[in-house]
Amino acid sequence: MGKNLAIKTIVAIGIGAAVFVILGRFASIPTGIPNTSINTAYAFLALMAVVFGPIAGGLIGLIGHALQDSITYGSIWWSWVIVSAFVGLFIGLAAKRIDIESGEFGKKQIISFNIVQALVNIIGWGLIAPSLDILIYAEPANKVWTQGIAAGLANIVTVAVLGTILLAAYAKTRVKSGSLKAE
Repeated sequence: MGKNLAIKTIVAIGIGAAVFVILGRFASIPTGIPNTSINTAYAFLALMAVVFGPIAGGLIGLIGHALQDSITYGSIWWSWVIVSAFVGLFIGLAAKRIDIESGEFGKKQIISFNIVQALVNIIGWGLIAPSLDILIYAEPANKVWTQGIAAGLANIVTVAVLGTILLAAYAKTRVKSGSLKAE
């Protein structure tokens, strides 16, 4: 069983990273702030992190964002790639509190999920990404704080709306515990 889970997770990482690239490349909306967009890939990343756990979430964010940067810009912007991995990892760590596999994704789970994803996005995009931009790339502080805050807010809203819809739809595909009865 452990071997199948590992294979399932590895496949999820590969497919998840590919979908992250496609969504990031073709299903994002520019914000008007340079190199900052409303990116639907983060709603998908949240779904994958909740379903497959923190390792898959972190690696999908890392690999997907690195590939997207290299395809889109020709080089990898590591500060933001690290934050994508951080977001996937920490949303995945919180997934145990949600327990999506039980088939339950009601008000309590939705609120819990959205508190976690908002905190993770605030820390990642509002603190870590701008700090790393300054440390690694010597970017101007006012520019990177503006980008980080815009990206964070966009991701919070995108994950709150699309991520919640994706998770609710996924939960409906799971058999609720105690719903099967022997006759």
